[in-house]
Amino acid sequence: QVQLVESGGGLVQPGGSLRLSCAASGSIFSYDTMGWHRQAPGKQRDVVATITSGGRTNYRDSVKGRFTISRDNAKNTVYLQMNSLKPEDTAVYYCKLERASGYVYWGQGTQVTVSS
Repeated sequence: QVQLVESGGGLVQPGGSLRLSCAASGSIFSYDTMGWHRQAPGKQRDVVATITSGGRTNYRDSVKGRFTISRDNAKNTVYLQMNSLKPEDTAVYYCKLERASGYVYWGQGTQVTVSS
């Protein structure tokens, strides 16, 4: 079993920054892919960024150049540094761990609100 615990969400003004963290516990394998997804009210959950065990990253177009995903394999933690935040970034952000088999674990989510 795997548990994912997110932290770092909150209220921030447009143009501000937040750093999300996701700590994973349980049976973590070095080749698991980790990532962040988000879901705004009334919308589907969309991928924000992913990172492989080897450090290869992928971002949705709307966050490229503003968000940075990173991971610390020794700490089983993945981070999402979010800069130049916009109101449209407001959502619940979920941490995701995907096994090589395709099995997926989700965190409970953390709210990010961008508003003046």
